[in-house]
Amino acid sequence: MRSFLMLSCVLLSFVTSDAMAVDVGDKAPSFEAIDDTDATWKSADHVGKKILVVYFYPADMTGGCTAQACGYRDKMESFTADGVEVVGVSGDSAKNHRIFKKAHQLNFALLADTDGKVAKAFGVPVTLGEKTVTREIDGVETDLLRTATAKRWTFVIDRDGNIAYKDSAVNAKQDPAKIEEVIKSLK
Repeated sequence: MRSFLMLSCVLLSFVTSDAMAVDVGDKAPSFEAIDDTDATWKSADHVGKKILVVYFYPADMTGGCTAQACGYRDKMESFTADGVEVVGVSGDSAKNHRIFKKAHQLNFALLADTDGKVAKAFGVPVTLGEKTVTREIDGVETDLLRTATAKRWTFVIDRDGNIAYKDSAVNAKQDPAKIEEVIKSLK
């Protein structure tokens, strides 16, 4: 019984949702993360300059996450014309993000939130712990390791740096079209 309780405590320590979720009208949290080019991406360099879409997703190279990312890719011309920047955030490494971007010709930044700090700053539930996804990439079986897995949430930050929209029950395939409608309502 004692070992079961100890194991339960250890497992519970890996699920982190202790941060308060930001809500519509709140100031967007300030954050930094390594992007898919291994550069430091700082929210302070982006917030206030454009409308910023920050979407959290569980993992690169998986079905729903790929559909969501490709949806954003396909709408990027419209988003750019409307003064919108999109950034995807997951617990995958920058290396995984490069593979994901290349495989699907993604045209926006992906941030490596390998410790879950960015997710926590927004209040997005995140589970820490290593997970591996094996995918065939360019004819080679490749293991993609991630160390944090966030829930799928999307935020829109307005030009004043406030949360203008929040969705904590995102439908991966419908998210880009839904966000496109939100952007139109902000104009």
